[in-house]
Amino acid sequence: MTATSSPPEDDTTTRRRRAVDDAARYAARWFAFIGQQRAVPGIQAAIRVDGELVLDFAWGLADEATATPLTGDHLFRIASHSKTFTATAVLQLAEQGALRLDDTVSAWIPELSGTDLSAVTVRELLAHQGGVVRDGRDADYWQRGGPFPDRSRLIAICRDEGRVFARNEFFKYSNIAYGLLGLVVEAASGLDYDRFTRERICVPLGLERSGSEWQQSRADEYASGHTARLGGGARRAIGHVDTRALAAATGWYSTAAETTAYICAHALGDGRLLGDDSKRQAQHAHSRIDVDGVARDYGLGFELHTLGGRRLVGHSGGYPGHITRTWLDAEDAIAVSVFTNAIDGPADVLATGAMAIIRLALAHADADARADLPEERFASLWSVLDVAHLGGATFALHPVAEDPARSAEKIEVDEAGRMHQARRDGFGATGEPIEVAQAPDGGVESMVWSGMTMWPQAVFDEAMALTEPGTALERMSL
Repeated sequence: MTATSSPPEDDTTTRRRRAVDDAARYAARWFAFIGQQRAVPGIQAAIRVDGELVLDFAWGLADEATATPLTGDHLFRIASHSKTFTATAVLQLAEQGALRLDDTVSAWIPELSGTDLSAVTVRELLAHQGGVVRDGRDADYWQRGGPFPDRSRLIAICRDEGRVFARNEFFKYSNIAYGLLGLVVEAASGLDYDRFTRERICVPLGLERSGSEWQQSRADEYASGHTARLGGGARRAIGHVDTRALAAATGWYSTAAETTAYICAHALGDGRLLGDDSKRQAQHAHSRIDVDGVARDYGLGFELHTLGGRRLVGHSGGYPGHITRTWLDAEDAIAVSVFTNAIDGPADVLATGAMAIIRLALAHADADARADLPEERFASLWSVLDVAHLGGATFALHPVAEDPARSAEKIEVDEAGRMHQARRDGFGATGEPIEVAQAPDGGVESMVWSGMTMWPQAVFDEAMALTEPGTALERMSL
């Protein structure tokens, strides 16, 4: 086997784009693997680079009961992604001088004058530093046990039970706080929240499949939500509901493709929604949250995460039956969104893992050492292994891992064209040769990895369906 090289005329931009395309192609394979392994109803995902859509992915079912295939056009409730839209709206109003981030909430919502929350500022609400109750003492509306709060109920919650901590005592995530911000947007703009965000966010970006609240008229366009498979039981469908006064916290719907288009507008230098000063405020780590030794950061309406030394901004979303996650690498103008339609959907694992795969590919964008191997999945009694070309290198990745990039093993090719595992410290077969048996049709019949034979997964699966797989696969038996 020999290494292949990229054309010498490839420049940095071309190599970078090739690396992202490679990563997107592998991410799609990985999404489908995890979806099948975890019995997820459906996965919708998108990846953009420099604003251009390079992956628009849909796998599985929009509704398990009807067996409706999921498409990239199905609408998902993206829940707490809504907070990023609300923060954008507030910052737009601040830019035009309609409000100040240090205004008190009672300046815009007079019903809260004289209450424990009256002195909480708009900035503190955005940063979850107002000490505001999360959802209220009766939050069963999150499991369809009653309607979401309307305006009067939201005000009553804030007056009667709104304060849990003092201002800036703790980071305290609060949907109620963002419900208040929705009222602030309406008071400062003179428009209802839905109209303001549609005119100031959706229209400038050409978002036609995104909006701030459930629309009954489009019911057939939404992917169904599903319960978790607790105890191995069957999933049940969960109906969509109007989130009413909490739309600014959790009501938004979109597709993965449109959500990546939206988050890309938050890269520095893109002036379609906000100026760079506002974006820097939103993406600054206003809060450091340390829970059981795991540190996380939060800005103004945006979650912040460091991955491989790079700052990502975005948000997750948890709505009854839909779990979603979006990340933007603002420095490299790369965006990833992954939506799942089940309460136990692994959206965060998939979106964060996809971004790690992209970073791995970009780290090898300038290499010229691809191995002459097909991009295929191989299986043995012990493991499943994916071969993928990422940038100018070839890797063996373990798709069962929550972060395949972290455990990826670079396939090295020596001057004689022989392939071997990477030479490094390790408990595995590091530095040992990789042997490939060619099939009559020119493909790969099998591969020896770590001294054990592995077969293309389709071949392995067919053999495992037999009473004795060893009758079809030499060198393996049950």
